Amino acid sequence: MRASRLLSLQMLLETRGRMSAQALSEALEVSVRTLYRDVDQLSAAGVPIYAERGRHGGFALLPGWKTTLTGLTPSEAQAVFLSGLPGPAQDLGLGGDVEGARLKLLAALPAGWRDDAQRVSTRLHLDPVDWYRESEPTPHLTAVAAAVWNGHQIRMRYESWADTVERTVSPLGLVLKAGVWYLVALPVASAGAAAAPGTAKGGPRTYRVSSIRAATALATPVRRPARFDLPGYWAASIQRFESEIYTGHAQVLATPAGLRGLRVLSSAVARAVAAAKPSRRNDGRVAVSMPIESVEHACGQLMRLSPQVEVLRPAALRRALVQRLRATARLYGVEML
Repeated sequence: MRASRLLSLQMLLETRGRMSAQALSEALEVSVRTLYRDVDQLSAAGVPIYAERGRHGGFALLPGWKTTLTGLTPSEAQAVFLSGLPGPAQDLGLGGDVEGARLKLLAALPAGWRDDAQRVSTRLHLDPVDWYRESEPTPHLTAVAAAVWNGHQIRMRYESWADTVERTVSPLGLVLKAGVWYLVALPVASAGAAAAPGTAKGGPRTYRVSSIRAATALATPVRRPARFDLPGYWAASIQRFESEIYTGHAQVLATPAGLRGLRVLSSAVARAVAAAKPSRRNDGRVAVSMPIESVEHACGQLMRLSPQVEVLRPAALRRALVQRLRATARLYGVEML
C-alpha cells in the first residue's frame, strides 16, 4: 500500500510540478505528517525531491529529472489494457495509435507483469453493440473526431427525422452509447442572426453521427463553456429525454414471465418493475405502473407480451389491444366474440 502511495506521490510531482504539502496530502488522502515521512523515504531512495519554503513554496522534483518507471501497479496495467477498446478506437482512426501505445506500455512494464497485462485481452472482451443490431455506418466520424480533438467548428449537412439542414456547430465531445456514436455540440448563429457570428446560441445539443451527410472542419476555433462537463451533460440529457418521451402510465398485471418481458422494454420500464410491490394476489401476478410513450406505441409493445401481461388502465390502451387482437383474428379466419 505504501509503495503504491510513494509511486503516486512521485507521479503527482512529475505531472503537476510543484505542489504544497496540503495539496499533496489531500490528493493522496493522508495526513501532512504522513506525507512528510513519505517525502523523506522517497529522498532516501534517491528521488531528487526538494522543498521550497515561503507562501508559494512546496515540494518539487529536480528540473529535468524523470523516472523510467511507468508508475503503474499490476492491476492498473491490466486496467489500461482492458480500456483500449479496439472497435471504437478504429472508428476514430486511432487503431494504430492504440496498438502502438499498448506496445510501448508493455515494453515499459517489469518483465513479471507483462504476461498478466497481456492476459486481459485473451480473457476479457468488450462488445459495445447491442444484440440484434449492427454498428451504424459513420463515414464522417473521423473528420468529426478530428474537429473535436483540435477544437475547430464544423460545417455539416445533417438529416433529422423532419428535414435535412445545413448547420455550423462547435463540437464539445463524442459519446458512444450501445454502439451508436453521438456528437455533443453548440449550434452556432449564422451571420445576420440575433447573436454575433461565431457565437453559440442556446445550450448544447446532441447529433447522431450516422445522420451527418457531410462534414467540413472550419478554421474557426471552438469557444468551450468554462464549466462544461460531458459526462454530466449526457446523464442529464438521458433523464430529460425519458421525461419528455413518456407521456403517461399504464397499470398492468404481469406473471413472472411477463415481468421478465417488461424488463427488456426499456430502462424506465425496468425501474418500474423493480419498484413494484410483491404480489398478494392468488394468481401470483404483480401490479406494475409502467411509463408509456403513447397508446399506439404501448399497444405494439404489450401485444407481444400477451397473455403474460394484462392491461388494466388506461381504457384507451385496453381497447386498442382488443381491436388489434380482433383484426389479427380476422386475418387468420378466427371468429372472436
